[in-house]
Amino acid sequence: MYLLFKPGRTLPYLSLTSHSMNIRQLFQDHIAQTSSEPIGIEMVKAKGIYLYDASGKEYIDAISGFSVANIGHSNPKVVKAVQEQAGEYMHLIVYGEFIEQPQVSYAKLLTDHLPPSLNCVYFTNSGAEATEGAMKLAKRITGRSKIISFNRSYHGSTQGALSVMGDEYWRNAFRPLLPDVYHFDYGTDEAVAAIDSNTACVILETLQAEAGIIQPEKEWINAIRKKCDEHCVLMILDEIQAGFGRTGTLWAFEQFGIVPDILLLGKALGGGMPLGAFIADKRLMSALTHDPVLGHITTFGGHPVSCAAGKAALNVLLDEGCVQQVKEKAALLIKYMQHPVIKAVRCCGLWMAVEFESVEICHAIIKQCIANGLITDWFLFAPACMRIAPPLTATNEELQKICGIVSESIQHCCSGK
Repeated sequence: MYLLFKPGRTLPYLSLTSHSMNIRQLFQDHIAQTSSEPIGIEMVKAKGIYLYDASGKEYIDAISGFSVANIGHSNPKVVKAVQEQAGEYMHLIVYGEFIEQPQVSYAKLLTDHLPPSLNCVYFTNSGAEATEGAMKLAKRITGRSKIISFNRSYHGSTQGALSVMGDEYWRNAFRPLLPDVYHFDYGTDEAVAAIDSNTACVILETLQAEAGIIQPEKEWINAIRKKCDEHCVLMILDEIQAGFGRTGTLWAFEQFGIVPDILLLGKALGGGMPLGAFIADKRLMSALTHDPVLGHITTFGGHPVSCAAGKAALNVLLDEGCVQQVKEKAALLIKYMQHPVIKAVRCCGLWMAVEFESVEICHAIIKQCIANGLITDWFLFAPACMRIAPPLTATNEELQKICGIVSESIQHCCSGK
C-alpha cells in the first residue's frame, strides 16, 4: 500500500495549538487507525464544497467525502430533515418490523426513479452490507454458489465483499474467504465466457471506481447482461460510488441500455448520513422472508434519520437540476485540468482520475494540494492517479479554482521537470 506521509511526522500545513496537539494524540491513541499515516486534519465545519479546520483554514472538498456529499455538505434542506426526524423518533426496533414513514417514503421515491423491475428496497447500514445482502439473495434465488467478479474492483471490506474485491494484496491477509469466487479482468471476453449454469451472480461496478474511472465498452457490458439472462444468473451492478448523478445520469447503467437484477447503492444515498441499499424486484426480494425467516436482518439499516436525510438530498438533486448540469461542468473540468506533467485524464461526469508518471509524483502533488487547501486523494488500484470528484453543486468558478490549485501544486512539486 502506498502512503502519503511518514509515520510520526508532523504534517507541515497543520496549525498545531495545544488543543490540536492534545486531540491529535487522543485520535492516535483511541481511534482505530486504518493506516499509519492518516491525513490528520481536525475538521470542525463543512458547508457546500468547503471544509474548515480548527485553525479556521478553508479547504475545498474535491472528493465529496468519497462521493457521499454529491449535493455538498450541510445542505439546509437535509439538515432540516435530519432535525425534524430526530425530533419525532430515531431508532425504534430492528429493521423491517415497524412501518416507519421515512423508510417507506424514501423507498418509494427511489423506485419511482428506477426501472420497474427495481421496485423493492432493502436498506442497510452501508454499501458493504448491501454487497453482502445481494450475494446472499443471489445464492438464495439460484441455489448456486459460483460468483464471478473482477480484478481491480471494490465492493467493501467485510469478508464477503472482500472475497469479490479485485486485488490479492487486500484479500490475502484475511483468507480463507468465500469459496467458488472467480476473478477476471474487467472488459474481457473470458469473463463473459465464464458465465454458465453453475453461476449464481456476476457482480461488477458499472464503472470501475478504484481502478481509476474505467468505463466498459457498451457491447461488453451488454454481453454480460445477455449471458446472465441465458443462464438465469443474477447481474449485480455496484453503483455505490457511481450513482446519484455522479456520471452525468442519475444512474450510470442508463448510459449502457441495461438494467441489473440487483442494484447496490450507498455513499450519496444517505445525504451525508450512513445508509446503503440493495434493490431488486419484489418477487426476488421476498425470498429473504422464508426458509429461513429473517434471511437477512439488520438493526440499524434504514435508520429513520438516515432515510429522511437521503430523501431530502435526492429531492435536492432532482429539483435543482444538478444532474443535468454535470456534463457541462465535466467539460469545463477537463478543459482546465491541463499540465505537461499530467500523463492522462479519465473522466465520466464529475468523476476524474488524473494520472501522473509515478506513484511518488502523484502522492507528492496530493500532499501539496492539501497544503494548498484542496482535499484530494488517490485510487486503491491506481495509486498514480489523483481523484477529483467535487460535489455536483460546485460552480464553474469553483471548478476552475480546483484546477488552479492542482496546477499550482504540480508546479511546486515538479518545477524543473
